[in-house]
Amino acid sequence: MDSLIRMKELTTLLNEASRAYYAQDREIMSNYEYDKLYDELVELEKNTGTTLAGSPTMKVGYEAVEELPKEAHETPMLSLDKTKDREELVEWLKGKEGLLSWKLDGLTIVLTYEQGGLIKAVTRGNGEVGEVVTNNARVFTNLPLIIPFKGKLVIRGEAVITYEDFHKINATIEEAEAKYKNPRNLCSGSVRQLNNEITAERRVRFFAFSLVNAQENKEEKAFGNSREEELKFLRKQGFEVVEYRRVTPENIIGAVGDFEKKAVGYNIPSDGLVLTFEDIAYGRALGRTSKFPRDSIAFKWADELKETRLVEIEWSPSRTGLINPVAIFEPVELEGTTVSRASVHNISILKGLKLGVGDKITVYKANMIIPQIAENLTGSDTLSIPSCCPACGGKTEIRESNAVQSLYCLNPECSAKKIKAFTLFVSRDAMNIDGLSEATLEKFIAKGFLHDFTDIFYLKNHKEEIEEMEGFGEKSCSNLLQSIEKARETTLPRLIYAMGIANIGLANAKMICKEFDYDLEAMMSADMEALSQIDGIGEVIAGTFCTFFSEGKNRHQVEKLVKELNILKESVEEGSQTLKGMTFAITGGLTHFENRNALKERIEALGGKVAGSVSSKTTALINNDAASNSSKNKKAREAGVDILTEEEFMEKYLTIREEEGYESDNIE
Repeated sequence: MDSLIRMKELTTLLNEASRAYYAQDREIMSNYEYDKLYDELVELEKNTGTTLAGSPTMKVGYEAVEELPKEAHETPMLSLDKTKDREELVEWLKGKEGLLSWKLDGLTIVLTYEQGGLIKAVTRGNGEVGEVVTNNARVFTNLPLIIPFKGKLVIRGEAVITYEDFHKINATIEEAEAKYKNPRNLCSGSVRQLNNEITAERRVRFFAFSLVNAQENKEEKAFGNSREEELKFLRKQGFEVVEYRRVTPENIIGAVGDFEKKAVGYNIPSDGLVLTFEDIAYGRALGRTSKFPRDSIAFKWADELKETRLVEIEWSPSRTGLINPVAIFEPVELEGTTVSRASVHNISILKGLKLGVGDKITVYKANMIIPQIAENLTGSDTLSIPSCCPACGGKTEIRESNAVQSLYCLNPECSAKKIKAFTLFVSRDAMNIDGLSEATLEKFIAKGFLHDFTDIFYLKNHKEEIEEMEGFGEKSCSNLLQSIEKARETTLPRLIYAMGIANIGLANAKMICKEFDYDLEAMMSADMEALSQIDGIGEVIAGTFCTFFSEGKNRHQVEKLVKELNILKESVEEGSQTLKGMTFAITGGLTHFENRNALKERIEALGGKVAGSVSSKTTALINNDAASNSSKNKKAREAGVDILTEEEFMEKYLTIREEEGYESDNIE
């Protein structure tokens, strides 16, 4: 193939993959495949001496989206040249000392402080222009808002979500297709939210890795031309800095090995290491290329590849009708664990791999965590895409959106759709009905007890049959029916969330309900323009909301449900917003409220906010163990924030609401 033709193909492929990954938080190819194609393009450009317009080797990062304000960086943020060769790192140092640190896999942020306070946070964006996310940065869990240094300070670092928090967040999402693919995508979406309440709930952390500017710094000479001293200075200011090792050409290979051993169980997402010259002046004197600085280089792990055999493709239906392909292969050991499954994500990737049962494939763990198929060594391309849904036997079709093909079940009565939809409907943040697990719902649907959501409120008509079912009895059946009756009293945001509208979480449902003064008819009749103007909603969410209520059957289902429910009126009158402008944090167990969610809803109903962390702007921390030395208690004491028990909070902040005639279900 002509080199220029191949270069054009690679440019188109890689740019589309970058746009999907960075701007839309979705993946159309694996990291392994991207790196392989990128390296091929670099080699072609080197051999031909030609670089085409639009080549990803001439670009940095992603384009800033329209929803957030844009701002140009004072100095360009370049990406790093990279290598997978450890010996190359030895040569690169040229006998000098360096700092070797984690290359964190999140979203790069530039922070500016003046007079000791945070005044600006901007994402990396395209390297020249980023998005202003200052309000969101203020709720990062470990970011100091006030620092001792009073001059102008500009630093760079990475916003990340730990694997532990990533798994906790995914555990709260019922439907498989709605779960986040990796911490990097979740972090990117969290940092770029229009509503920083959502950012706070996601527990984003910040790790500083570079000091850009420290004007009027009397300690500047104390840095001694040392990168390490700069990081020590940032640590003194209260920042967490990226973990690093001081290295020389003699010990760098051993240091890389130490990082490699730690990488497997490391809680913070990382996709390699960064090596920077310890001597600041020397590094700066080296200058830069059009794309890379010469004072730093990235080291990417050589993925551990294992050859195995594809046994089958498992097709997994979901609530929305999306059928996800999952590769099942002969078990192999990767990065210390046995793996035998890997998501293939969608039909486009499936076709690109040219899979067939029995094919020899190579597999790896992306960032040493997530199993992926690297290559198909056989390429038989004999795999057939099912024309019938594996759950119900109904017809399927391939749909294309944003150049990505996916498989869907067309049967509106598909059992998999029903089970997943009912599972969401009864979940804690929706109707909150105890006793209806996915397995129980599956049995009830099979017996014909449940056809639509309204049928749940008539399960009492099948009481005798339920009592005779395996796993049930008179007591458990009675508990279930009581839970159902209790669920009749709910709120409009919970009902909207329970309907399972694509992209609509409980937080988004609350925003929409509040905007329309909790008028259900007005919400169902709203057009895209009105919805997309709501802060934090946007065109995608507005589109799925409008599409849902444009279908008569969905509107009819909601109208039927409303007749069965007692929807609590949520006052939006100014006089009832007694906590407006106040922000609370909650930790520890509760006694008067059913759980933290119940207390959070009470605070929000009164116009207040609940944050996931404590800062100087927090009105009070609610903790029944006010004397404990928990991290939140320590932060509250340091920031001068009141620590109140439940009773103290209720006495100080809920008295007015109760005098107005509002009653609490859990307060006697």
